[in-house]
Formats: sequence, structure tokens, C-alpha cells
Amino acid sequence: MKKIELLAPAGNMEKLKMALLYGADAVYLAGKAFGLRAYGGNFDRDELKQAVSYAHSMGKKVYVTVNIIPRNEDLEGLDEYVAYLESIGVDAVLVSDLGVFDICREAAPNLQIHISTQASSANWRTVKRWKEMGASRVVLAREVSLAEVRTFREKVDIELEMFAHGALCISWSGRCLLSNYFTHGKRQSNRGECIQACRFKYSVVEESRPGEYFPVEEDEHGTYIFNSKDLCMIDHVPELVEAGVSSLKIEGRMKSVYYVAAVVSAYRKVIDAYYREGKDFHMRPEWRDELEKVSHRPYTTAFAYQLPDHTAQEYEKSQPEQPYDFIGLVMSRDGEHRVIVEQRNHFKVGEVVEVLTPRGDVFPLAIGHLRNADGEDVLAAPHPLEKLSLETSADLPAYTILRRRRNG
Repeated sequence: MKKIELLAPAGNMEKLKMALLYGADAVYLAGKAFGLRAYGGNFDRDELKQAVSYAHSMGKKVYVTVNIIPRNEDLEGLDEYVAYLESIGVDAVLVSDLGVFDICREAAPNLQIHISTQASSANWRTVKRWKEMGASRVVLAREVSLAEVRTFREKVDIELEMFAHGALCISWSGRCLLSNYFTHGKRQSNRGECIQACRFKYSVVEESRPGEYFPVEEDEHGTYIFNSKDLCMIDHVPELVEAGVSSLKIEGRMKSVYYVAAVVSAYRKVIDAYYREGKDFHMRPEWRDELEKVSHRPYTTAFAYQLPDHTAQEYEKSQPEQPYDFIGLVMSRDGEHRVIVEQRNHFKVGEVVEVLTPRGDVFPLAIGHLRNADGEDVLAAPHPLEKLSLETSADLPAYTILRRRRNG
């Protein structure tokens, strides 16, 4: 049985490296155009070439999103762009539009095509048709259940990709026009410019009483009637594998490097343990706990086991929980007992923090002797992105994360 792929988001080169080092088998990312995350950093052409080279050097893959719902003018230059992606060895493109699909087949005939979740593939006939047209994989609509996935697998021999972790959208697989209305057409969700209007706080105003706002649902925080919980399927990895899912996808190209690393690391441990232990597999609480240490909204399995109902939504708050702060990233060794740390938040000598390494190790660490870039001794690290030399006997490889629990 082929091992399920762990697919991670990469909003920029740093996130790509973190995702792959922490255990992803492949990453999905966007160029500067034609993708659905216009503000995610993204990659210019040289960076795309570097990304593919870096991933392939590790035996891993890169998929590039070309999944906007395009207007006529958006098609200009697309043929040349996908031909370039094919020439640099991109492993597949993700598309949602039939016209874009045709351009990819014509301009880059050897480039594999994955059908984006934006295409809303929710029945086996649609999946079969995409295969007949030449697609090698279909990313299923988020609204599909595991029972339906099993039917797809029985009916069609094609790779099936499924979201397993991350933010959910109130609209059907991301097809939303709220951003268009709120910005008078200046930012459009389906062309990569979503403003996440579903996360806003809403109240009711009666027209004869302007300026007098009434909460939709009485609560001391107001109400957030469009605000979905976050998807989390880490407890159900065996069911995903057994249903026939080929690729387990993590959402979050706009999320932090810390989020990408921690989530990928947790799912990597579960997947590897399941294939190693088989029928003797059991979840360890520390794997699930790792996902509680990143910024997130309350978790749900959403549509995996049920039709949509109120349990997949969160009506009380909009702000995510963030129990830990990402405070530093180890960049390299600086002698036998020192490492160079790029600071991401304040920390000080004597403070005990927690470490997460690319190997998946988690342990406490006391902040030892610190020196700044000028070689001067310092007691604290007050400036973001400053590089400091940290004395430690612990084995901290490059790209190790330092984090601290909030409120002690």
C-alpha cells in the first residue's frame, strides 16, 4: 500500500523549507499570478526555480496553484507561464477552471494537473470525468464526507486529495463574493484577494434607528454568525488512509512558519506511527496536544462524518486561541556549545522555554549565555529578527523552533 502523502502550504521560501524539514512530502505554493492567495508572499520565477530545486534535492515535490476563477484578461500570458513551470520541473499544477485546464494541456503537455478544491468536486461522476480528461489527481470539495470518499475510490482509479487541517470557509469550497461587496469590487475572493469578511463581527441595524446596533445572538462578546471552527482530522488519520485518500492536505499559506512546522510535525508522527504499527496503532495525547500549541480556533471534523450542522461552526468569538508564542528560530551552530538564533519575540537569560526540532523532539530549554551580533554579552533579546549567539549543550539543529507558553 502506497503511503499517504503529507502535503503542506508554503507561502514563501522560509515556510517551504520549514514544511519540508519538519516532515512534509510535498508543498503547494503560488507564483505571483494566477493563484488564490494574492497576499501570501508567493514566489517569483527565480524563487519558483529555487523552490523546485530545493524540494527535489530532498526527494520531495512542489505543486503550483493556478486555481483562480479567471476572466478573459486573466488568461493573457498563462500559456507561457505554465510552459515555464513545466520547464523547471514543477511536479503538478492545481487548476479549477476548464479553460485553464485546456491551456495547461496545450502549453505544457507533460505537466501533471491536479483539480483544485475550487472546482467543488463532490461526486464520483465528476471525479471520473476529470480523470478521463487527463487529470492525475482531484482535490475534493471540503464538504465531502469520508463515506463519499470511499465511493469515489471504488468507482475511479485516480489520486484523491483531501483537506485534513486548517481554516474552513462558510462558502462552498471557497466560492465567496463577500470580499467583492465589502471592497466595491477592488478585492475579489475568487481571484486571490479574500478579506475574510466571514471573520468580522456583525450586528443588526433597524432602518428607523440608525446607529443602534443589536447583536444577532446575545452574548458578552457579540456574535460571529459566519465564523467557522478550524478543521482537525489528526485523530482520524487511519480512517483517511482506509477511505482511500492519497494526499492529506494542510491549509495555511498565510499562516506563520511556526504554525506550518508544528502542524506538519504532528501529522508526520501520526502517519508514520500508523504505517509502522498497523492494527496496534494508538493515538498519543502529545501529538494532539501539539496542535493546541499553535494559533487556532476550536477544532471540528466538519463534514467528514456528518451533514453540515451547527457543530461545524463557532458562534461566540472571532479571535483564535494562541497559547504559545514563537520566540526564536535556530539558524546554525556557532561552535560546539553555541547556536545562532534569529529572534522572533522577546526572551531573556535564565528563562525556560520549549523546543521543537525538525526531528519532532519536544523538550524544555533554559536560555543560557547570550551574545549579540557584535559579540557583546546581553541579558535579553528585545529586537525582532536580531541574531543572537546562545550558549547551550542541547542538540539544536538548524530550523529548531523556540516557543514560550503565554502567561507563564
